[in-house]
Amino acid sequence: MINRPIRSIPSLLLTLLLGLGAAEKEALSLESLAAATAVPMKNVDGSEISIASAKGAKGTLVLFSCNHCPFVVAWEERIAAIGNEALEKGVGVIQINPNDPSQAGDTFEGMQQRAKERGFKFPYTVDETSQIARAFGATRTPEVFLFDAQGKLVYHGAIDDNHQDPAKVQHHYLKDAVAALIEGKAPPTSKSKAVGCGIKFHKEK
Repeated sequence: MINRPIRSIPSLLLTLLLGLGAAEKEALSLESLAAATAVPMKNVDGSEISIASAKGAKGTLVLFSCNHCPFVVAWEERIAAIGNEALEKGVGVIQINPNDPSQAGDTFEGMQQRAKERGFKFPYTVDETSQIARAFGATRTPEVFLFDAQGKLVYHGAIDDNHQDPAKVQHHYLKDAVAALIEGKAPPTSKSKAVGCGIKFHKEK
């Protein structure tokens, strides 16, 4: 008879909780995130808007981003182009800055300037307590969540596979996912690794 080591109860519980956390993230939907999506956030134009009010007829794109992260800066022109086109074609788009504004460049005024420079046609808002990012399970900037018209998560991850050089991109994850969504099709890729800077979360009170 082979004696196998018995895993401790705490170890088993940790494994179970981690597994549940991964499953919950995969099962994200706008319905399951209803409380977070209803929270009004300050937009760069001074108005208040929530994810729920930014929803589009063909789907909703939620981007967690910021100003100072080098990955965001490298991808930003692509983010603006994809987001603006998606908005024009019926996909609701909202970009959210969850970082503590004490980070260099992540002030509200800095956000306003960046939105103007990049020509964002979509809202760029402040997650004042990082509660929205926490609800989504977001950990990086940039990190994107694309939902279909029914609110089901159909793509989560990075913009594409090369932040440094647009000419060397082989997989246009977000662009292709948005195009598929507009055509009523499933995105060719549903998940990729979010690559970027760690979110500088506000301290929980």
